[in-house]
Amino acid sequence: MIYAVALLKALEQMGVETHVVVSKMGAYNLKHECDFSLEEVKALSSYYYQNDDLAAAIASGSFKTDGMIIVPCSMNTLAATANGISSNLIHRAADVTIKEGRKLVLVARETPLSAVHLENMLKLARLGVTIMPASPGFYHLPETIADIVDIMVGRILDQLDIDSKLYERWH
Repeated sequence: MIYAVALLKALEQMGVETHVVVSKMGAYNLKHECDFSLEEVKALSSYYYQNDDLAAAIASGSFKTDGMIIVPCSMNTLAATANGISSNLIHRAADVTIKEGRKLVLVARETPLSAVHLENMLKLARLGVTIMPASPGFYHLPETIADIVDIMVGRILDQLDIDSKLYERWH
């Protein structure tokens, strides 16, 4: 969840419109991993939706977006996305993103990975979905956890062609 919070903060600072949904377990992990409240997430969001709101704008392919990032992405959400199951708004919005040919980035949250996880990831990768394990590089020699988070968030934003300047590029 630390990546999700940092991503929202970066997007807000850059003035990028965001449409945010947090699952029940996401809200639980937010509090336990970041000591950050759902109300604080809502305050960082341009628009916030309940996960059971399948009538939300982002549930429709006619609602134009630049793409979607699911961070962190549980193996449940990854499996639902890989199999076209739209039982909640996160799943439906991911399904719409794929069917409309838009960029979808899944920042996978799990280790180790089972063969089932890997098969679902491969299925999605073959559809053009970007699978990004939450595994930051260390060749930038980060000195703090914030440095590590910035590198990962910068790499996530790169996938949507958003230049954040959060980390120094290799040269």
